[in-house]
Amino acid sequence: MEKAARELFDRYERFFNRSLAGDMDMEETAALYASEFIAASPAGVMTGKNDEKFREAMLGGYEHYRAIGTKGMKVRNVRISDIDEHHCVAHVAWTAFYMRKDGSEVAIDFEVHYFVQDTDGTPKVFGWVAGDEQALLKERGII
Repeated sequence: MEKAARELFDRYERFFNRSLAGDMDMEETAALYASEFIAASPAGVMTGKNDEKFREAMLGGYEHYRAIGTKGMKVRNVRISDIDEHHCVAHVAWTAFYMRKDGSEVAIDFEVHYFVQDTDGTPKVFGWVAGDEQALLKERGII
């Protein structure tokens, strides 16, 4: 699981940065996620499906990231907690790079915990737990 999960987040990082640049491949989006997923943050818990509505939300999300000055994302580290031979939690340490409205640049480190499943040789995210992104962006002067 460890090698497969690390490769998944290498792909995820490349996908995220291409999407920020406006080159978003919706099939690649779908390939990163399971058919259904769960997400949790201080804002609450939600469930979703990997469907057209999700793809539209992803498009909107990347538009938002570009609008607030997001310039790139970098995986700093991936630490794996195995659950069984098909599931793990990938603790992914990210650095996000932003250009503030005043022209100054800032890098923000954060971590997201992803639930990953690999039953057919293709690992997919089926859930994640994240901190309060909006509070962090406000605190660092991005929004």
